[in-house]
Amino acid sequence: MRAVSLVALALLAACGKQGELMRKPPPGQQAAVDATKPPPSTLLEIPTQAEPSRVDDPLRRSEERRDDRFNLPPQR
Repeated sequence: MRAVSLVALALLAACGKQGELMRKPPPGQQAAVDATKPPPSTLLEIPTQAEPSRVDDPLRRSEERRDDRFNLPPQR
């Protein structure tokens, strides 16, 4: 029973063994390049959402707003 426990413990310990990370690609292969990565010039552009070009408020001057038929009191 004790020998079986030692063998099981040894197998379990072997599962967690990690080798050195590969820093170079295998001979004859090139390193993978991320094709989805945008160029730096694209990353420096300000997106439209960060700097909108229009204002959604239709009032340009200080004037009374029209009645809003959807501005209803809460129902109980």
